[in-house]
Amino acid sequence: MEANLRWVALTAVAPVAWGTNYYVTREFLPADHPLYGAALRALPAGLVLLALRRQLPRGAWWWRSAVLGLLNVSVFFVLVYAASQLLPTSIASTVMALSPLTMMLMAWLLVSERPRAAHLAGAATGLAGVCLMLLTGAGGVSVAGALASATAMLTSSFGYVLTKRWSAGTDVLASTAWQLTAGGLFLLPVAAVTEGAPPALSTPTLLAFGYVALIATALAFAAWFTGLRHLPAGTVGLVGLLNPVTGVLLGLILAGETLTPQQLCGVVLVLAGVALGHPTGAAGQRGSSRASVRSVSGEHHTREPGPRNSSSAR
Repeated sequence: MEANLRWVALTAVAPVAWGTNYYVTREFLPADHPLYGAALRALPAGLVLLALRRQLPRGAWWWRSAVLGLLNVSVFFVLVYAASQLLPTSIASTVMALSPLTMMLMAWLLVSERPRAAHLAGAATGLAGVCLMLLTGAGGVSVAGALASATAMLTSSFGYVLTKRWSAGTDVLASTAWQLTAGGLFLLPVAAVTEGAPPALSTPTLLAFGYVALIATALAFAAWFTGLRHLPAGTVGLVGLLNPVTGVLLGLILAGETLTPQQLCGVVLVLAGVALGHPTGAAGQRGSSRASVRSVSGEHHTREPGPRNSSSAR
């Protein structure tokens, strides 16, 4: 129980950091260079983690890093940017709040993690809370924006569950570094062809990119993938609902916005949903352990020799 709480707390670093990323990106980063913005977010983060671990992929992890880099970084970062430009924040965030349910379904199909009733109840409660916080009835809905947001949600959910399926026997920081580096390298040539020369960066913009790369990307993704390794995917998805909560609270603190009774009820419901989906006691631990054993046993048939590191032990 206490160990699970520690993993949940560590995983929560990711959605909280991602919630602050919206504010920093909107206020300080160039709005007309989304591809360069995504590349400058991903590549420095990957290189920093790679410098910390100094491990290169081996065997199957060369192509796995490319696949996960495309799903979790390149495609996801660009689609989220497009959705944020085409949709009101409330609509985009609400679409992304479907991620816990999607992750549960994909985890059931890919890693045999059957969703528990508590996970489903938590996802429904959390989604209701997000709707209360963010849906105001204002603004139109762009079909292209809705498709971008939904595709981003599906792409990232699939990528996260694949990461969980493939992660046995690898160091978390190393595999995170490979994904971010691959995703950034995929984005750079596309940005050069599509957007031309890189944007000029002022000192505030450089500092903002530093925060986005180191905190909202390197630290956040390392925490997120660590959570996926030690917790059921459904629990990790529910913790992700702290993202819109962070956005609302930042608006309250930094932009002088007022927290309405409707939003307050929404925050309470989201926190209740996260609590409902938290694996408690031996049952939750056994479920997570069984999924880990299945993942490891599956790897024995296909795994190529990979990097060893004592920190990758569960």
